[in-house]
Amino acid sequence: MTTNQTMREQHSRDESYHEPSLPDVVVFPKTTAEVSKVVAFANEHQIPVVPFGLGTSLEGHIIPYHGGISLDMSLMNRVLEIRERDFLVKVEPGITRTQLNKELKKYGLFFSVDPGADATLGGMAATNASGTTSVKYGIMRDQVRDLEVVLASGEVIHTGGLSAKSSSGYHLNGLIVGSEGTLGVITELTLKVYGIPESIMAARATFPDIQAAVDAVTGILSSGISIARIELVDDRSIQQVNTYNQLNYVEKPTLFLEFHGNEAGLAQDVEFTKEIVSDFGCNDIQFELDNKARAELWEVRHNLAYAFIHGFAGKKLMVTDVSVPLTELAGAIIDARKAIETEKMDGAIVGHVGDGNYHALLMIDMKNKEEVEKAKRVNEHIVNYALARGGTCTGEHGVGVGKAMYQPLEHGAAYTVMQSIKQTLDPHHILNPGKIFMKKDQ
Repeated sequence: MTTNQTMREQHSRDESYHEPSLPDVVVFPKTTAEVSKVVAFANEHQIPVVPFGLGTSLEGHIIPYHGGISLDMSLMNRVLEIRERDFLVKVEPGITRTQLNKELKKYGLFFSVDPGADATLGGMAATNASGTTSVKYGIMRDQVRDLEVVLASGEVIHTGGLSAKSSSGYHLNGLIVGSEGTLGVITELTLKVYGIPESIMAARATFPDIQAAVDAVTGILSSGISIARIELVDDRSIQQVNTYNQLNYVEKPTLFLEFHGNEAGLAQDVEFTKEIVSDFGCNDIQFELDNKARAELWEVRHNLAYAFIHGFAGKKLMVTDVSVPLTELAGAIIDARKAIETEKMDGAIVGHVGDGNYHALLMIDMKNKEEVEKAKRVNEHIVNYALARGGTCTGEHGVGVGKAMYQPLEHGAAYTVMQSIKQTLDPHHILNPGKIFMKKDQ
């Protein structure tokens, strides 16, 4: 443990625009038993405990607004067991997805969830992360077979098992995944993994407008093509990509795609995809089978946020994060663009459009109150538009503090049930207080 000022500052913020707040102490456990003792002590003395992974979250999840203990899980970063014939892996929460995939590659396996950031697996489970590959493999909740969790009392429980399915008891995996450290501290995860595809091909397709690009997505998804990633990048994003990466992509709405399968199947998928996108006015589509070229293509997409961050010195990134039904997606993106332009802001729109999830990227000067208010209005407009059409205020980033105000509107009477669960499992509200629920509801 440490009370070093620099270390406390490192644990006072994430990558969001939310105001930092110092913990009183940072604690680095190495075992589940140590986590249990720390949490039990904190519960007895009613000291807040905020689990910390790498600080890559985007809605203030790990900011300790009530002080207390920042519980840094980085020393619990081992691969405990690889059950390659069961397509399962057991890991500690501090390991990152790239560290895990490096180990899995030896067995011809990979872990599918790719949120862009090299986040820890514990943090990804806590926020129910997803990302570019969710259209084929599903989100974090779909990968979790079992969790070891330390409750507020210090008691250690397991939420699942090793079997592929079970009809026994409540679905505690689903309860803990996405609970953002408010119900317990994850100390071990058993996760599904997949065989590395024989062939992988990437593609980049440009369209005359957003509507055509989204319609092409629907066409591809309904065709049965083995699509693993399908990302939309608007023309403003392409402008920034070109500047940051010194590229010369055509500055039009663009789909980034990736296909997984065998060589023969991919050849058919490529021809079918060409036919589909041409029906929706595709200006150009280019395919990449070479590993290096494919990696460079996705590096451009993953680093898009940083292209804006480094292009607007002194500003912070606000990222909206809604999901809507696919039939509402084009309208939602067009409406978001109008909202940005109405507020006379510079912003871009990108999305994991295969599952209806999109983001507006807004660079804001936190010292400029008018600019901050403009960004908040854009965010609120985008969220309300999504909720009014059966969507959600957060498709993957989680609630944290940034989306807490929208929880009663989105969940209705179920919000009260969530409060009851929180009260039962954490009666002193020591676990990540102030997150998911609004302050008055804590």
